[in-house]
Amino acid sequence: MSGERVDFAVVGGGIVGVLVAREISHRAPRASVALVERDAVGSGASRRSAGLHFPRGASERVRAMARYSETFYRRLVEVWPTQDRAGHLVHPLPIRPLPMAVVALAERTALLREHYLDSAALTEATDVPGLPGFLAPLPARTRLWRGRGCQYADVGALVRALTDALPDRVRIKEGVRVTTVEHGRTAGVRLRLGNGDELSAGHVVLAPGPWLTDPAWRELVAPLGARVKKVVALHLDGPPARDAPVVVFENEDAFLLPLRERGQWLFSYTCRQWDVDPDASPTGLSAHDLREAGAVLRRYAPRLAEAPAAGRVFCDAYSAGREPEIRDLGGDGRLLFAGAANGSGYRLGPAIAARVADELALPTAPRSDS
Repeated sequence: MSGERVDFAVVGGGIVGVLVAREISHRAPRASVALVERDAVGSGASRRSAGLHFPRGASERVRAMARYSETFYRRLVEVWPTQDRAGHLVHPLPIRPLPMAVVALAERTALLREHYLDSAALTEATDVPGLPGFLAPLPARTRLWRGRGCQYADVGALVRALTDALPDRVRIKEGVRVTTVEHGRTAGVRLRLGNGDELSAGHVVLAPGPWLTDPAWRELVAPLGARVKKVVALHLDGPPARDAPVVVFENEDAFLLPLRERGQWLFSYTCRQWDVDPDASPTGLSAHDLREAGAVLRRYAPRLAEAPAAGRVFCDAYSAGREPEIRDLGGDGRLLFAGAANGSGYRLGPAIAARVADELALPTAPRSDS
């Protein structure tokens, strides 16, 4: 069995884990970092994510995180290089801005103004350019608002791009599963790996996404009370207009996202199936999924409720308080948990990464992309 020592190890190569590794490498430019992923980076919940960022939060803490992440992504796109160090062309980041329409009950107007950021510039409207023609007249007592500040990303592709741009001192270990986490008060944290190796780190950040019950850290994470919920989205045929907005159904916690490059709409609704296993969770739509989605669609787009649909199915981790968890699991700051972002790992990932670095007492050196 061979051993390796690094200053920091991040377990989990989804959007949160990669952003954490990136943040650590920026704030600690001389530190060695390992990013350990059981599969390929960006291949789990990140690959199946709708990748929607919208400027809202149900609490002041989440609003602050959304505000931070909004600025981070905007600056990241602005400073992203056009060439790599060898002079080869670099593809632009797969992040696309979108206008926004919000559908909400009239009596929720005050709450709507509280939950959405100032950058959303919400304005009550009678129409929003690009709204899909399949939407029926709004139900009674329902209002339409237009806004801005939305964007969406191919999160799996973004994770791969961010990983490729990490400095050489960040060691990427794909296809390597952590089998044991041993927390020593004086010697840091030791990770036993499925390939027979050991990895010792001064600090470890667990960013497992929906793999909360993995045997390696199940007992460590259990006190957080986080749970794993099924996530379902339909792919509905019908080419969106060039100026099509994302349509947020505030009362139902659902949205229609235009996928212009695919000639489809993605419809995400709130599935209520809890305590699913990401390794055993079905990846295809079921008849029950279609019935649940159809119940919401009938209120706003009844002719789509019976139309043939494809889609994506997976799961994600949700915290007990419906806010992301950044928690010291060992009591000495050497073993942290980051995640349980309630389906908003992409939207809040930059802010989660920044707060992890704060917990690690890393300096906040100014830089152009955060």
